[in-house]
Amino acid sequence: MIDSTPAFLRGVFDYTGAGYDSPSALPDSASYTVPGSKRSQTLYFRAGNSGAAMVNVVLLRDGKVMRYFPVGAGGAIHVPLSVVEDLEPDQRLTLMVGSAKGATGTIVFEIGLIEI
Repeated sequence: MIDSTPAFLRGVFDYTGAGYDSPSALPDSASYTVPGSKRSQTLYFRAGNSGAAMVNVVLLRDGKVMRYFPVGAGGAIHVPLSVVEDLEPDQRLTLMVGSAKGATGTIVFEIGLIEI
């Protein structure tokens, strides 16, 4: 058996859209850094959007785009990521949100990970 520990990146944040091509950074609490002695793997992404416009949640790995997750207006998604790739020690995941200019709402999200 592999010794593993679950980890989660989650939060509830208000947003104001600056355009789909101009995603806004979320607070530092919307980030996760892989422990220096471990690797991590993403397992799933879940999100809900209270706004009247679609949002695009952008997952960054060390500041570079890793994935885009569109979340419909007033909608929710669940994306199983099924251990697509390893995250190396000390890599940092952060989230940004893009939406139509002036659109407002709240995004609720959770990324499930496993540390090995």
